[in-house]
Amino acid sequence: MKRRPLRVVLLTAAGWLVALVFLVPYLQMFLTSLKPERELNKSPGAYLPDHWQWNNYVDVWKHAPIWTNMRVSLVVAGVATLVTLACAMPAAYYSARNRFRGRGAFLLLILVTQMFAPTSLVVGIFREMVALNLTDTLLALILVNAAFNLPFCVWILHGYFSSIPKELEEAAFLDGAGRVGALFRVTLPISVPGVVTAVVYTFISAWNEFIVALTVTSSPNRQPLTVAIPSFITQYQEHWQYLFATSLIAIVPVVILFVFIERYLIGGLTAGSVK
Repeated sequence: MKRRPLRVVLLTAAGWLVALVFLVPYLQMFLTSLKPERELNKSPGAYLPDHWQWNNYVDVWKHAPIWTNMRVSLVVAGVATLVTLACAMPAAYYSARNRFRGRGAFLLLILVTQMFAPTSLVVGIFREMVALNLTDTLLALILVNAAFNLPFCVWILHGYFSSIPKELEEAAFLDGAGRVGALFRVTLPISVPGVVTAVVYTFISAWNEFIVALTVTSSPNRQPLTVAIPSFITQYQEHWQYLFATSLIAIVPVVILFVFIERYLIGGLTAGSVK
């Protein structure tokens, strides 16, 4: 067998080292989630548990309504993603295919809105939800997450639609397809990597959102999982094993999403690298 060049060996070792740095916190979370509560209070600095408490993962489902909170997170993230795509695709397609007055200002405005974080606008968001009588509702969370993720989706889809030659759509027009037919049969299949990138970004942003959800919602059965996780640590109780167990459970839907769309996401990241 040929000996691998030293450069390849060093890059491989560096890659494993970087991966280890990112995986160590998750490993520590997993080990802590398997410790009994008395062991956490007795020896909090120990890494490996003396008694492996696998029932902690069962107890968080029995004694805490995390299934309700996970369902809220799935509904909010899923619906917000659909609403964002439904608004972003027509706007991105129109701005990519038409030269209209104010087009540059429109795209610049979309880019500028990315500078505003939900935390800086949380007071205004709450007042708006009170005026619309949407406090403590899932609709409020859906609208806020869709609004904050819409500019990025419009921007990235605009870039993908602009990179697709107009001649492909014109050929579809000659075959009898209309504007909508050419969009769904020609343009969207080619821009799947961009759509997938927008889906991943929107879903993860909505799934991880915390500040707005904490401000707008108050009922435990209407709060997403990100708000329910800190409830294990309060002034009167400290259930660190349940907090870490629930945190690891919250990662599972995102991991499943990446497993199913990984090949599309990689295609989106490498699009345009080879001519």
